[in-house]
Amino acid sequence: MDASKTKVLLVVGALILFVLLFITSKTAPIEQEDGHDHIAQGATVSADATVDVYVGLATKILTPTQKKYFDKLQVEKKNDSLAAFWDRLKRPDLASFYLEEKAKVEKTADAWFKAGNRYYYAVQFSQDKTEIPVLYQSALRSFNNGLALDPKNIDARIMQASCYVEGTSEPMEGVSRLREIEKTDSNNVKLQLTFAFFSLKSNQLDKAIKRFNKVVEIDSMYIEAYLHLADAYEKQGETYKTIASLQQYSGKTEDVTAKIEINKYIQQLKQK
Repeated sequence: MDASKTKVLLVVGALILFVLLFITSKTAPIEQEDGHDHIAQGATVSADATVDVYVGLATKILTPTQKKYFDKLQVEKKNDSLAAFWDRLKRPDLASFYLEEKAKVEKTADAWFKAGNRYYYAVQFSQDKTEIPVLYQSALRSFNNGLALDPKNIDARIMQASCYVEGTSEPMEGVSRLREIEKTDSNNVKLQLTFAFFSLKSNQLDKAIKRFNKVVEIDSMYIEAYLHLADAYEKQGETYKTIASLQQYSGKTEDVTAKIEINKYIQQLKQK
């Protein structure tokens, strides 16, 4: 399976087919997980940069009916409805902008974290490379604001660090923050996954495998980790370990269609 340029995603549900997907690199290689030679590809943008210019561009191509409804929501300052409006038009980047506007009004940590998460995950859907550093900066700003209110929120601290690594010219700042978290919360699954994905991006397969194994050691029912392990082992040419990881996934998933497709692929591997 050639996964060098596709996104990590597991599609589940009634129509699922076996999919091993892999994280697209948005940064230059992080050469060492121990903190040396980390280089981010994020362009430098202002700390208060927003995607409002992209909102303006998008509104110019709305239909008259859409524009009328959008203007109505703008006047009424219905940020939730505005976010939903752009979500329906498949523009999560612009939806994120209105969740940040909502956070400015609510002034709660949860609202800021929700905006930060939406900005961060909107990156993968952006078709405009000039927007990506703005999305990362907006995510970082949102997490910073949320953490000012709830500084002990571990998930938000991990996401904040990820923004530094992936979207700024200060990746070492992010790595340092992740390592600080690890000192007191090494069994945090989200933290281990974050390290694992960064290792995958820089093709540090041994380190990624170590992290994914740590994930299943912490939580054996986090079954997607077995797929990531299978991918890493396959890239290393370790067919036996690839099959073993896939068998572990197959034995734990409750999705019948996924199980069938996994077992088909296992048989293909055994015939090689």
